[in-house]
Amino acid sequence: MKKGILTLALMGVFSAINADDINIYTPGEGEGIAYFLPKTSLELNIIATKVKYTPGDFCQYANRYLKLSNVTSEPSEYWEIKSIDMVAVGVPDSTKAYIIKLNDKSVSSNIELTENGIVKAINTTTTEEKHPEYKLEKSPEAENPRKYMTEEILSAGSTAKMSELTAKEIYNIRESKNMILRGQADAMPKDGASLKLIIDNLDKQEKALLSMFSGNIQKEDKLFSIRITPEGNLNNEVIVRFSKKLGVLSTDNLAGEPIYINVENNSPSQSLNIDGNEDKKKKRIKGILYNIPGKANISVSYKGKKIIENNHMPIAQFGGMETLVDDLFNKKVNTRVIFNTVTGNIQKIDKD
Repeated sequence: MKKGILTLALMGVFSAINADDINIYTPGEGEGIAYFLPKTSLELNIIATKVKYTPGDFCQYANRYLKLSNVTSEPSEYWEIKSIDMVAVGVPDSTKAYIIKLNDKSVSSNIELTENGIVKAINTTTTEEKHPEYKLEKSPEAENPRKYMTEEILSAGSTAKMSELTAKEIYNIRESKNMILRGQADAMPKDGASLKLIIDNLDKQEKALLSMFSGNIQKEDKLFSIRITPEGNLNNEVIVRFSKKLGVLSTDNLAGEPIYINVENNSPSQSLNIDGNEDKKKKRIKGILYNIPGKANISVSYKGKKIIENNHMPIAQFGGMETLVDDLFNKKVNTRVIFNTVTGNIQKIDKD
């Protein structure tokens, strides 16, 4: 076998493992499988909606014929925050990188890694971890109102006359719906399905013609994800900014209002000393290392109001490390371990 490090991009790496053959990983040196324990990164996911208003052709007549107030003739575009949430994700901790030597004389075992080299499991496999899925909505294409206009409306000689006749057509549609719903129409639908079909079609016509006066609003959701990896306490740290005019902005763009994050480490200091005063290259670790995550109080605020609050969230880098004794991985014991890839702690362990 050539000397070097096997790729970290493998989802499942099969090898023989001996806990006595685990060393601190020094890039460019060693032979075996390199893996990382994770740090906990906080991912803020913002769904912002872009709203575009296009005035209708008859907007100046909206109040006169349909009593619609506050209808403007000026087009506009702006942003709204639809939702904000936060999830914890695992990222490789460069200070916790280790290498497992391959040993053909050891009991056959395997180590499973994530795509970025974080240890997932030993001697077993895990289900694929799923990132939260967000439903992003977009307004359907607006109906062309002119296809619902009568010949009389389309042949009118002026915008004022067209708007007057269109308003009358809207009132006629409303009257037709009322007659059907009251059971007073000359030709009533035969069943509930037919009734719904007719009412839906009349609603579509009314909405399309009404947009000639009220205008049309198109909405489209966009997802913005921002990550931060806290190394200590954060007090009103600006994580991102938001502008109604420009949307989600970077922290240094003062055109937007700040969204703050607070992180309070409420764990006692704890750390397993694996280095001592020895040369890292020569240090041998007696057992499989894993994280004991600390806890933190997390909050996110916007315009003076807390929008996210999570007390006692596990944070890998706020805790320490422990070892699984090497006897668990000898030839006489088949030990299976599943790790949390966000915090690095043991999720499940069994043996036979």
